Amino acid sequence: MTRDDSDISLAAPAEKPWQGRFTEPTDAFVEAFTASVGFDQRLFRHDIAGSVAHATMLASVGVLSDAERDAIIAGLESIQVDIEAGRMRWSIALEDVHMNIEAELTSRIGETGKKLHTGRSRNDQVATDIRLYLREETDAIVAELRRLQQALVNVAEREADTIMPGFTHLQTAQPVTFGHHMLAWYEMLVRDEERFIDCRKRMNRLPLGAAALAGTTFPIDRHFTAKLLGFDGVAENSLDAVSDRDFVTEMLSACALCMGHLSRFSEELVLWCSSQFDFVELSDSFCTGSSIMPQKKNPDVPELIRGKSARVTGALVTMLMLMKGQPLAYNKDNQEDKEPIFDAVDTVRGSLHIYTEMLSAMQVKRANTHEAAQRGFSTATDLADYLVRKGVAFRDAHEVVGKAVRTAIDSDRALHELELREFQTLAEVVSQDVFSVLTVEGSVAARDHIGGTAPAQVRAAVQRARTRLA
Repeated sequence: MTRDDSDISLAAPAEKPWQGRFTEPTDAFVEAFTASVGFDQRLFRHDIAGSVAHATMLASVGVLSDAERDAIIAGLESIQVDIEAGRMRWSIALEDVHMNIEAELTSRIGETGKKLHTGRSRNDQVATDIRLYLREETDAIVAELRRLQQALVNVAEREADTIMPGFTHLQTAQPVTFGHHMLAWYEMLVRDEERFIDCRKRMNRLPLGAAALAGTTFPIDRHFTAKLLGFDGVAENSLDAVSDRDFVTEMLSACALCMGHLSRFSEELVLWCSSQFDFVELSDSFCTGSSIMPQKKNPDVPELIRGKSARVTGALVTMLMLMKGQPLAYNKDNQEDKEPIFDAVDTVRGSLHIYTEMLSAMQVKRANTHEAAQRGFSTATDLADYLVRKGVAFRDAHEVVGKAVRTAIDSDRALHELELREFQTLAEVVSQDVFSVLTVEGSVAARDHIGGTAPAQVRAAVQRARTRLA
């Protein structure tokens, strides 16, 4: 949600909840400038859930009567229905989602609505809301990550025998299988998933009950509230509970790392779709054309995701800078945490979702990848290993192979096109069996150990991945 104020009223209410201290009205521009309801209204479900739990707790300790609790909960539930139906009129004068809902509650149920805020502050309220929100978004992102991991595993299994060039410095290095390449991205996304799950553990502590900064004089039961809201425990220092947003920063760090992986993957897809590589074909559903060049099929989705990674990295930098100079406890600066995290989680969820669909429809051009793997002397390392097995020291073998490559370059041939006598001129130990190690099939098959690119190892890794994802 962006700063779209089309559904927000500029009309001031009869009174502000904090007006007792003030003798002059808030400047109209200041009112609009400091309001957050234009974007934090997306927290309404979490705010209402926190308020329901808070009212339930207050009744359990005798601060509210059962009748007051029931009236508050019924009022909050009716407000949620109206918000979801688009009937809520938000007010900038009421500043944020919290005061808008509280004011609406009071207008519906009367004086009892004013009792809801007993024993809490907007400081611990918003800290609770954002944790509830991020906990939910984390679960959704993890679900999308697992869908994408499954898509990668499916492609890896299908292309376990498909040979392609592996690159370093974007130069042909050694042959690999396409399935092995896909599983590299799978492993990165597994670590991304682990990071999200791990940061969820630290965000799942209840701040509610810290009040403004020092706690409250009312006999609240924070563990009771934590249990109602599904928190693992409570934040144990009231100053820390309301003021720190390290859990937001950590979430953004996980988001930025994830988008960094998708950006790198996107760069490969953009290259692979080009006529210079021509390794894969993306479905027309994920590409666009040119307004002037009728032959064009542009990989817009991976390009856009590559670009969107900058937004998420920017959000992380925003949070790091936002927090670095704040004294304890709560400061208005923290209002600026929401738009970056809202945008980041929307971007990550959307990117993961569309990536799954795009990969599931991708076609691999196996003949092209195989032909490309045979270029660039990709089996040169296999030749060096062959010489080592024949008793040649590796550094000497490296030099011999370098000379063999030079010979091939000068005569415009591949390594396997050299004659046996030419190899033997460079190293007497070479025999006819050398040609068996110069094929790309032999090269990938020889790397038959866990983590290696051999088709058998790819299939074994696929099975391990399927077991994990089950």
